[in-house]
Amino acid sequence: MKGITFPAWHGKHYVTLAELLVRLGSFGLDLTWRVEIDEIVDPRCLEMERRSADAGMDTLTMLSLATPFLQLIDARAQGSDKDRVMVVLTEMDSSLWDVRAIDERVLSELRRHYRGATDL
Repeated sequence: MKGITFPAWHGKHYVTLAELLVRLGSFGLDLTWRVEIDEIVDPRCLEMERRSADAGMDTLTMLSLATPFLQLIDARAQGSDKDRVMVVLTEMDSSLWDVRAIDERVLSELRRHYRGATDL
């Protein structure tokens, strides 16, 4: 699985989990998500963790909880198709996103949108 890293902040704009989920497009639509958040900053964080426990949650549920203004601190979202991990979104200290994906097209799309993206 290849990956990229890029700043979570682009000027005054914070790249949210919701934004990344949308940028995944059809690649991410049918995935099942598991979420781990080290620093709980909002009740929605607890709900994401609760819903992703056991069988995980679908992408639309995840998107509904990761509303556009939710800023995460030290979080990891893993999207799987059946038992195969397809993408991992890791937010570090509200300053960096690491994205790993099995499909290079996903990474290429993110490189185009986020300046400063470098390979992991």
